[in-house]
Amino acid sequence: MEVSSTHKYARISPQKCRLVADQIRGLPVEQALNLLKFSKQRAALFLKKTLDSAIANAENNEGADVDELHVSALYVNEGPTLKRMRARAKGRGNRILKRTSHIAVTVSDV
Repeated sequence: MEVSSTHKYARISPQKCRLVADQIRGLPVEQALNLLKFSKQRAALFLKKTLDSAIANAENNEGADVDELHVSALYVNEGPTLKRMRARAKGRGNRILKRTSHIAVTVSDV
């Protein structure tokens, strides 16, 4: 049985989030939560919230045993980019791209 959870429009770039996501992909849930809890990366906060939601979905909706769950799939896709301007010299402007991410976590008991 597979249960998933998604966090859309997370205000972090996908490149930064994928660095942490690669560390917990395929791990048991307890070990993944422990790794995210003590990580200094900002992306760990977003991934931990999404993983907690997937665990709660598996426990409440499917009646799964939390001790047997593994992170079976973890995707970090690019969301829409917020475009901002920054004033520069001589009346010019530079574009600032504020990137967002869509985080999808799937846990399974097999």
